[in-house]
Amino acid sequence: MSSDRGVLGICFNQDYSCFSCATESGIRIYNADPLTHKLCITPDQVGSVSSAEMLFRSNILVLVGGGTMPKYDEKAVLVWDMSAKKESDSALMDITFAQPVVGVKVLKNRLIVILRNQVHVFSFPNEVEKLYTFSTRDNPRGLCAVSCYGNILVFPGIKCGSVQIVDLETTQPSQTVSPVNINAHQNDLACLAVDQKGSMIATASRKGTLIRVFDIQSKKLVVELRRGADPAMLYCLSFSPDSSFLCASSDKGTVHIFAIKNTSLNRTSTFKKMGFLGPYVESQWGLANFTVPAERACVCAFSSNQAVIAVCVDGTFHKYVFTTDGNCNREAYDVYLDMGDVD
Repeated sequence: MSSDRGVLGICFNQDYSCFSCATESGIRIYNADPLTHKLCITPDQVGSVSSAEMLFRSNILVLVGGGTMPKYDEKAVLVWDMSAKKESDSALMDITFAQPVVGVKVLKNRLIVILRNQVHVFSFPNEVEKLYTFSTRDNPRGLCAVSCYGNILVFPGIKCGSVQIVDLETTQPSQTVSPVNINAHQNDLACLAVDQKGSMIATASRKGTLIRVFDIQSKKLVVELRRGADPAMLYCLSFSPDSSFLCASSDKGTVHIFAIKNTSLNRTSTFKKMGFLGPYVESQWGLANFTVPAERACVCAFSSNQAVIAVCVDGTFHKYVFTTDGNCNREAYDVYLDMGDVD
């Protein structure tokens, strides 16, 4: 994820109330709804940064160096205190690995670090120590998701198209951990998401035409959703806070919204009404959609009152409100990077 405006990574916090923007010129923090610029961490402080993840709305930020002017190694995870008065007091700790870090996730009691073939879980923030290590298929995009309330961790399995699931709440460090596997797709995974309660996961493969939602407890398929007929690269999958809806963004420039609990709200193929059968006809299509700049990576998330926010690497911010009958109307548009420049 990179852009001509120097954006290297965008990440919502765990409840989607804020998002962080890692750039060639430091880090910017924004309130998501309403959109407001909250904080800028300068390149003098952190250099260029490939990823930055907030811990809810706290002063804790977990970052990884990257880009063309890094101050910190791409093999290190740095825990940063945004409220520190002095720069020398901002870096609380760093953990260095033998390989580049491709992703991080943080919970109130766990820190998850993703390498290309491993996922490490640490206790956090007091007495940071490694609790488990899991092997994965080659994972250059750092695919990994964790539920902020259910403590369910999901990441690619060893087998092509498979997902591993770990319950961090019930697993003890002294135990031998054998993650549960779900064979989700025939092709390699491109996107993963878990709902906030840790009850469902959504997956998409690199083909990008189908999105599958599984129940974590039963490991059974809940619904199969069709993003489109042509292959696409999916950038983001995200559940609504109540798990009723799912949104998805791709390089086609369309953000799709699907109903998960009341799937009768989703559109179906016109061929189904004519009596045709087959997987293409049987799949459910999106309830609603809206457009963002095509081939510009973006992350999407649900806000209040049935609204979806999309934040793109080209610096644009989009908010659309949708209805259960499929209408989708723009409520807000801005260029968030320019807001940061003004402030």
